Amino acid sequence: MPKQESQRILGIDPGSRATGYGVITKNGNRLYYVICGVIRLGDKYSFSDRLKIIFDGLCEVINTHKPTVAAVEDVFVAANPRTALKLGHARGVAVLAALHNGLKVHDYTPRMVKQAVVGYGNADKKQVQQMVRVLLQLSASPSADAADALAVAMCHANQTIIDGEVIIG
Repeated sequence: MPKQESQRILGIDPGSRATGYGVITKNGNRLYYVICGVIRLGDKYSFSDRLKIIFDGLCEVINTHKPTVAAVEDVFVAANPRTALKLGHARGVAVLAALHNGLKVHDYTPRMVKQAVVGYGNADKKQVQQMVRVLLQLSASPSADAADALAVAMCHANQTIIDGEVIIG
């Protein structure tokens, strides 16, 4: 039987005010928690400064925890176009930070992430937090943004690529 390779996955939940990150290790069929957190951005920073803080923060996480791949949540369609544009900027910076550090980036919709972790594509944030806590055997639920980032990483860990198509499950 061939030895199964370990993979360290960085999950990112981009936001212009709070960007969640989570790192897990996949070894065979087992998932292990490494770290999670949130890069919080206050009103005292200009939007451009917030983007740089996201970039620098994610680069620090990557350099410290050495993930082998990144998974980033796609931007949902916001009711406010200005909000969607800002989320798109934050997501672009997150993708750039991963690529800048040599990581391959995989994209997942919020529905795919919820389906992979909770089993229901319309799950709410509390359900995602609870399932992340249970599946990673954490003593407490992480914050909503950090739990979403861990869920993105878990979604990637549970996917298979067949003929270039991503299959969740």
